[in-house]
Amino acid sequence: MRKITLLALALALCAPGLMVTPAWAQGTVLAASQIGLQALAARLRALDADGLDPRHYAIPDEALAASDPVMYRAMLANAADTALVDLLHGRARAIGGRPDIRRDATAHMLEPWRAELANAASPAATLERAALHHPEIAPLRAALAEARAILARGPAATIPTEGPHTIEPGSNDARRIPLLRARLAVEEPALAVMPPLDPGIYDEPLVEAVKHWQAREGYEVDGRIGRITLAALNRPLEGRVMQLRANIDMRRGLGAPETHRRIEVNLPHQRLQLLEGATPKMDMAVIVGRPDRATPLMRVRMTALQFNPSWGVPERNARQDLLPRFRRDPAGMQARGFHLYGMVDGVRTMVDATTLDWSSLSATNFPYFIRQDAGDANALGRIKFIMPNGEDIYMHDTPDRHLFRRPDRAFSSGCIRLERPMEMLDAALSGTPGWDRARAQRVLDSRATAGVAITRTVPVALIYTTAIVRDGGVTLRHDLYNHDATYVRAMDSASSRTRTASR
Repeated sequence: MRKITLLALALALCAPGLMVTPAWAQGTVLAASQIGLQALAARLRALDADGLDPRHYAIPDEALAASDPVMYRAMLANAADTALVDLLHGRARAIGGRPDIRRDATAHMLEPWRAELANAASPAATLERAALHHPEIAPLRAALAEARAILARGPAATIPTEGPHTIEPGSNDARRIPLLRARLAVEEPALAVMPPLDPGIYDEPLVEAVKHWQAREGYEVDGRIGRITLAALNRPLEGRVMQLRANIDMRRGLGAPETHRRIEVNLPHQRLQLLEGATPKMDMAVIVGRPDRATPLMRVRMTALQFNPSWGVPERNARQDLLPRFRRDPAGMQARGFHLYGMVDGVRTMVDATTLDWSSLSATNFPYFIRQDAGDANALGRIKFIMPNGEDIYMHDTPDRHLFRRPDRAFSSGCIRLERPMEMLDAALSGTPGWDRARAQRVLDSRATAGVAITRTVPVALIYTTAIVRDGGVTLRHDLYNHDATYVRAMDSASSRTRTASR
């Protein structure tokens, strides 16, 4: 192997675009014995268990230890230092559009860790401790190992989506049931050694395997395989590995947990919690934006609420959603409280929808504003919770109560629909003088539109965490808006190697 001088290596590693100040270049030398160095090299080569790619760390070949031990030790120190920074602060640390990820470099100062790494008899143990500094990383890392084991047993069968809408327990489907069994056998190997009496029957052992899968994935545990469950079963197994890599890295470098009263809406989990410290005071299902109308991530404050709101329909909703409905039945839309407004002599004036030539109107030619009257059928329900932001996103009631029974609730155009709006009403009005449930109910019953400013405003965070850790187990939700995929691309890109590791 051609030898490289330490000076040349230092110049190469500290070149523009790779702003690392490695431990050895600062004058630090690993004090570990040769056995300790070998263990460190092995730990670095095992960084894939932490969701990191060992190829990013320029781990020296073991042969260099014999041919040039000084160079070997220097390169190993640099690889260990770079990995230490990533394990503590996160591999991807500059992700645009992710206000939900709040890292704090001061909470994980590098100098003490670097000193320990340099002086430890077992620097591999130091890296391992750094790898597990967030309490949720250990179960996530175990889930990643399991996901990779399942992937290695693949490939997974794809189950055709054609056929009866739902596969019911006990049903006979000679085409899809054998593929369902093969798909689940990748995750439940016992199924592969349990030959069914009739391969086309959705029998009890297979139903139990489906229920186990549903429980782990966070779906309703009923053994029934409808459109949503079938789509989830057909997702590539590689996606699970990708999501777990992202979720492990997102736990790195975080500041101390928030302790104040706040609302968190986890969009892929489609649930809302009102928290005081780590204690949930309220937990409910929510409906979030569908993928083509994704709910944006943001941190805002709830400042007011409105009773019996009317709905000023956003332009996109009007053109894409309501225009076709008006075209089919303009009289019926007006009967449901939807009204058109146009400009007449510079004044916004209500227009009778039944008098228009709807064939001449289109999504690119629709000069009208739509408003829906307040009432039981109003899309916002009876209460709107206001949290000022530039995206016109708010939380609200909904007349479509049946949708909360669905396991996948990405149906809105971006705003958050609440399963139990009256509980949110009580929480929002807490601390506002002169207001209680009885007064709020009287205003609701009046059918008049009215608003109230909240005295005790509430921070609201719309966050995106697809891996939920609870009681040591991990539930993985669908990467609804592909944010995990974007995150992993940032982890694996060359630009994510830029470092400012001076602390």
